[in-house]
Amino acid sequence: MRATFKRALPVIAVLLVASILAACSSSTTTTSGSSSSGSSSSSGGLKKGLKVFVIPKNLGNNYFTTADSSKTGGAIAALEALGSTGTETSGTAATPASQIPAIQAAIAKGANVLIVSATDPTALCPTLKSAMAKGITVVTYDSDAPTCRDLFINQASTSEIGTSQVDLLAKEINSTGEIGIVSAAATATNQNAWIGYMKQQLAKYPNMKLVSIVYGNDDPPTATQVTEGLLEKYPNLKGIISPTTVGILAAAQVVSTPKWKGKVIVTGLGTPDEMKTYVANGVAPAFILWNPANLGYLAAYAAVYMASKKITGAAGQTFTAGKLGKYTIGPDNTVLLGPPTVFNSSNVGNFNF
Repeated sequence: MRATFKRALPVIAVLLVASILAACSSSTTTTSGSSSSGSSSSSGGLKKGLKVFVIPKNLGNNYFTTADSSKTGGAIAALEALGSTGTETSGTAATPASQIPAIQAAIAKGANVLIVSATDPTALCPTLKSAMAKGITVVTYDSDAPTCRDLFINQASTSEIGTSQVDLLAKEINSTGEIGIVSAAATATNQNAWIGYMKQQLAKYPNMKLVSIVYGNDDPPTATQVTEGLLEKYPNLKGIISPTTVGILAAAQVVSTPKWKGKVIVTGLGTPDEMKTYVANGVAPAFILWNPANLGYLAAYAAVYMASKKITGAAGQTFTAGKLGKYTIGPDNTVLLGPPTVFNSSNVGNFNF
């Protein structure tokens, strides 16, 4: 994360100035493996010293902190193991207007690789295409931008993520009643794809009615506000699905208040550490997710393989992602992390992320 090099006084002065300028221009923490330019190769033929920028939808989001951090074993941990430099950077809001400047800054700083969770599949494309035109490898994770990346690391089958959330809620509310969805941003690729499959799955439950979709923009106060508004507008609501870790936590907190507890069930995508309380109090008896640290770790390995030209993203190609083992690239230049996990009272205490 920090490097020092002891030489004569003039050189030290130059290095200190460069270091200060770099610190002032970066909004995030950087972890370093190698200080080389990215042209040298490891014994396995993978480049070392790549400058990799990991750009989640927004900073301060626990899900992405887990996915990206060296401490959790996420993307930057993988980059360290591979001898490259990883920097997590983004805006503070999960919007294209907040994320795009971080991507542009990464390009200006000489990025070799961008690992991006797209806030908008269209708005980001001019910037991402500009990066690709400069020879920068672009890998998306968590949320895709299909027309402007080299490879997408998908957390699980899109259909399975969407349908399983509906099935979980149906089990808890006896397949009957009005339900609402608290999504992230209206433009989020993954959210919209999952919701599409939710709507299809609801056809199997004719007594469950989706009355509204609201958007919390992965911002806790906004997610809380729209959940409260949803409950006030539909006082007979029986269930809420939130396919976003920020949204499910906000919804569970609102439903835990005396006015709604025992009347509404919450499910969706959550992290065990944040949801244990709500599993225990019965507000969210079950929810699903994958290990976000593994998602980031896999994205980093795939990105280094792509940047090293060991894979091209073609279906059928394989690569080994360190501790996670061997993966095969599927259609549409996509790699699946694996099936999601259902968390409930029987297992939620066994996980810490």
